[in-house]
Amino acid sequence: MIRGGSSYISSPPAFSNDAKRLLVCTANTVSIFSTSTALQVASLEGHTAAVTSVIVVPGTKVLCYCWTASLDGTIRYWDFSVPELLKTLDVKMPIFSMVIPSIVGQPAESNEKPTDVFAYLSIEDKKVQENRPKAMHGQIRKCNLTASRMVGGLILKETPQPEFITVSSSGKFFGIRNKRKLHVWSVPAIDSGRSLAKKITLHHSKTLSVLAFHPTERIVAAGDVTGRILVWRGFGYRTFSTGDELVNKEEEHPGVRGNDDADSCSTWHWHSAKVKVLSFSSDGAYLYSGGKEGVLVVWQLDTGKKKFLPRIGSPLLCFTDSPDPTLSSISCADNLIHMLEMPSMDILKTISGIKLPHSFPGRYEGLSSGFAFDYTSGLVALRTESYGIQFYSLFDDHGMYEVQVCERNHQPGDEISVVVILVALSQDGSMMSTVEVKLPEEGIGGLVCLKFWALGSENKKFTLSTVIYEPHRDARISAVAFHPARRMAVSSSYGGDFKVWVCNDEIQQKGQTLQNSGWACLAVGAYKKKPMTAATFSLDGSVLAVAAETVITLWDPNKNVLLAVIGETLSPIVTLSFAGKSEYLVSVSQDPKPQLSVWNMSKLSLSWSYRLHIEAVACAVDLLSFAVLALLPESSMCTESNESMSQGRDGAILLFNVMDPVPVATWSVRKAKGGGLSFLQGNPSFLEENISDGKAPKEFLVYVNGDHEYVLFDPYSNEANEVSTARRKGLVEHEETGQVGYASIYGELPEFKRNQISLVPSVPSERPWETIFSGSSHNLPPLTKLCAAFLESLMEKRTAAVE
Repeated sequence: MIRGGSSYISSPPAFSNDAKRLLVCTANTVSIFSTSTALQVASLEGHTAAVTSVIVVPGTKVLCYCWTASLDGTIRYWDFSVPELLKTLDVKMPIFSMVIPSIVGQPAESNEKPTDVFAYLSIEDKKVQENRPKAMHGQIRKCNLTASRMVGGLILKETPQPEFITVSSSGKFFGIRNKRKLHVWSVPAIDSGRSLAKKITLHHSKTLSVLAFHPTERIVAAGDVTGRILVWRGFGYRTFSTGDELVNKEEEHPGVRGNDDADSCSTWHWHSAKVKVLSFSSDGAYLYSGGKEGVLVVWQLDTGKKKFLPRIGSPLLCFTDSPDPTLSSISCADNLIHMLEMPSMDILKTISGIKLPHSFPGRYEGLSSGFAFDYTSGLVALRTESYGIQFYSLFDDHGMYEVQVCERNHQPGDEISVVVILVALSQDGSMMSTVEVKLPEEGIGGLVCLKFWALGSENKKFTLSTVIYEPHRDARISAVAFHPARRMAVSSSYGGDFKVWVCNDEIQQKGQTLQNSGWACLAVGAYKKKPMTAATFSLDGSVLAVAAETVITLWDPNKNVLLAVIGETLSPIVTLSFAGKSEYLVSVSQDPKPQLSVWNMSKLSLSWSYRLHIEAVACAVDLLSFAVLALLPESSMCTESNESMSQGRDGAILLFNVMDPVPVATWSVRKAKGGGLSFLQGNPSFLEENISDGKAPKEFLVYVNGDHEYVLFDPYSNEANEVSTARRKGLVEHEETGQVGYASIYGELPEFKRNQISLVPSVPSERPWETIFSGSSHNLPPLTKLCAAFLESLMEKRTAAVE
């Protein structure tokens, strides 16, 4: 089993003492990356909830110890060179942020007598009464890490919500932002459980978003939601003064509001939106700032002059210094961490995580089909906010490369004018198709563009082959699918037609091979002017299925001849998929009446169906099975019987045999809305490293949730029980073995007996109206036979009454 796709930007990372490794909070673990290769080399596993803080203990380059804090309410001490867990402290409250001032300001080699180590925590107190008006759920608490206990009864500050704590590099000060206030504490020189940290409050007219401390001087900077940066100089001299410090008693404090304890306050303004990054350079000469613009601004602290590192391409979230003054890192909103060479700020390496989901404007809000899976190589293609496609390796859990679909000078914060609405890959991964829509401006304009891409034989990257503008006039494209064996594709549109496209293969001319990879339209089809809402090819490519709203049309893709029309669903069909090499076709309809249906192509009839809201469908290639990602109804999530199972889980993966309406296995999952599902061919290197019993599965199942976190596993092995709520042993193709945990989610199913059709009785019974229409609707005899039997039974009953 492989888990991946975690966010790299949920919390600030930390460098090791030799600056050769970067520790990154990734969900419940801490991933350790090499700064020279940007590849993961180890991980710290043990927390049961998201890790919110990682702090490396200063020391020689040989020492590799760190503290971590998590929402599971524990603080852990690690030797990350092994890696090995050394100590666990349970505070029994979710920890949102942690700082340890005494070790931050500690010299690398200190001969001082060791004292207790104290941490300051930002926690959430869930015991706060909900009926209290303006309840303060966030608290700043003190914890003795050496004694493994909280400092009893000491609450430094209460806030409406838990806030992020920032500590100075000297370890003398730490602070938080609280709406329009900045709270700063002075850490006692000799910290103990009884010593209290003194506090000052600095005020501003706007909501503050981030703060940073100068490494050596009493200077604190803060950014606000309007893009302004405030720099307070000489803070705390009245409150934090000691005997050897001179207190500035001048009455004039330019820029300082009210009676705030600071000598002066200056304001800088360049950013157009909220400031999210604020950090001083290690020597204190410069201040770095960043935000939604994707530009790192370098301010000269003495003069206020600035220079820029532009076009990073994504909003900036965090800037981290390393013990090596020539190396820093910057975290970006698109799940990237760039290694920067200082002071030139050149990007050396990039740790590329999976692209995080983003929203679409207007009628494209909530747009699905955000994933395309490469069955053979184990890659997933995801749309990015900057009009591109990211290819991410699911087996290796790192980004491979990106394809820029639309060449535009996109900058973070720009109004979205182009949306990549669809991406499709061929089964062998050699071809890709994308659909982009240029949004109209004030109701004027708008353009739909279909593009075909070819995979390079040497660099293994996609290059643009053909661009087709308005392939279906001004209608929006609903689906794109590739032929499994030929260089052929189909696109369907809501305008009432579908088109079959072919690629011009190699042409022999005068003994030379000329490569012509252009795509052209081979045929156009339609059915009663109905919108074509979905399309797919059979596994052998002999049949093309296109959904015309609520019916399915079957075509010969070579001759463009309509072969048959089947079905009548309750709502328009949005997804079609053939179940492997079988004669069954799976269709999905969504609102207002969601439905999962399985159709028998040989009988041209419905085999079975469920009233389920399906988010994604995946069909196995080598087996007669398919899996669906279903959203759980709210009623089932609230029942007592499912309370333990549905903790935060809003969906279920159901594995079916196409011939059996009873699921083979079920798994409850989180964040199913916007998720994806696919079968993947076994990766040889992964099988060699992870399969020890020699029973290598032919296919894996991958689930990607709405936050783009994923799990990759063998659905037919016992290992899948770790993520499942119920399972039947083995995949049954021709024998029924009964129901499983599915019944606990959706209730008991009726008993199915295959190879037996419930026929209408030919001899009238005493109460024919109770049995004549019994059974599933797709198993009933023709209407003419039903009417005759029903009327005959009525006539027989009347005759008996007269006698």
